[in-house]
Amino acid sequence: MSANDNFYKVKHLYNRAGFGISYNDLHKLSRKNLNKVVDGLFKEPKQNDEITLIDSVASKQQLLMQAGLYAKKDLTDEEKKQRQEIVSMQNEKSRDLNIAWVEKMINTEHPLLEKMTLFWHGHFACRSNNPMFAQQLNNIQRNNALGSFKTLLVEVSKSPAMLQYLNNQQNRKGKPNENFARELMELFTLGRGNYSEQDIKESARSFTGWMYDKDGSFIFRPNLHDAGTKTFFGKTGNFDGENIIDIILDKPETAEFISRKVYKFFVNDNPNETHIKELANHFFNSKYNIAELMKKMFTSDWFYSPENIGSKIKSPAEFLVGLSREFYVTYNKPQVLIQLQSSLGQYLFNPPNVAGWPGGQSWIDSSSLMLRMRIPSLVLNDGEIDFSGKADPEDEAVIAQSRIATVNANTKIKPKSYVDAKADWPKFLSTLPKGIKPVELAEFLLQPKLNEKIKGMIGDNKGLKSTSVELTSMPEYQLC
Repeated sequence: MSANDNFYKVKHLYNRAGFGISYNDLHKLSRKNLNKVVDGLFKEPKQNDEITLIDSVASKQQLLMQAGLYAKKDLTDEEKKQRQEIVSMQNEKSRDLNIAWVEKMINTEHPLLEKMTLFWHGHFACRSNNPMFAQQLNNIQRNNALGSFKTLLVEVSKSPAMLQYLNNQQNRKGKPNENFARELMELFTLGRGNYSEQDIKESARSFTGWMYDKDGSFIFRPNLHDAGTKTFFGKTGNFDGENIIDIILDKPETAEFISRKVYKFFVNDNPNETHIKELANHFFNSKYNIAELMKKMFTSDWFYSPENIGSKIKSPAEFLVGLSREFYVTYNKPQVLIQLQSSLGQYLFNPPNVAGWPGGQSWIDSSSLMLRMRIPSLVLNDGEIDFSGKADPEDEAVIAQSRIATVNANTKIKPKSYVDAKADWPKFLSTLPKGIKPVELAEFLLQPKLNEKIKGMIGDNKGLKSTSVELTSMPEYQLC
């Protein structure tokens, strides 16, 4: 294998397993054995890597205040004002949390960890109006992103954010709520068609009593749990929630369902069933070790096949984070990151529904593609952007509800806004080899193989900075 072969493979690996790579690092890693490069992606953080932006004590006080106010039917004017202040505070903290995660992805030294957190964020799609709950779930996904899928699944299932979102707080003996039990199998583990309605009912009974307390911590309430005998997938017993999860994981269909979603996220939107079976068998036999699944994928020859390179559309998060990492961008007004997410269709912590973002070609339409192609020159040249017709971050609760509500939010007239970002051009240019030609720069910045049209467009461009802006403004830069 030549160094040139490794150059393209390592670039592809870091585009999919992370958010891109600097030219210097790419040049160094291209000299290494590819399996060792893959192993390097799995290094663990030296210290706690959680997001700790939201103060838990303050958030718990907010929760108690909110619970007291919302429990009352008739509020005084003063109580209405107080409730609105709490809602405004929660919205502000939610925006701060969103920005904190985006900036973490931009600056992380562990790109695979954050990329996997992003994957699980979409897989276990959840909205919570409590920022402490949202932060907690994000940290659960990060802490278990490359560990045991069983542990991740149990911890997500016990998180107040998910218990609240899927109504398990109302799931009790004699009055089972089936929302969580249904989505656990349909969206989180087995996929539609691999369970019966009776399985849902028995699973819901098993999860009765799984709730969170007034402080926002998981609690099992035995007095609200249905301790009767249940029959689930042909097995009979006095099952609780973890028993149900164990039975689900005993089914190879779960490994196949997760492997297919991983494949579509990291490899290709068009599944190759042979490769998915290969991954699923490995995942199942490893007892659902996520790191083993990912290593198997990243070290497979087919991962680097031509049909899998430059074949995926970057999600808005991948696009914004990748551009910012590539050019060492700092945002003097980070609020613009919220506006850009809303405009591009991926507002983190606010998925459209429990199924998450559909991804693939849904990321692009005529409006969003034009905006995507404008963003690099705006971000890299501190330009002005017009958010007219785009959703305002203040409408985040509305945006998340439905397509109709989104249209209504978009009818409001929004002012122009300066991106107020600064790319560190000296740092970026210092990572490039001396005398690099525009075509060589294009081979680095663009994932798809260069065609004659692109070569002709940039061949006469003398400045590396202007060439970079031109390249990142091309439709081809939207692919990874």
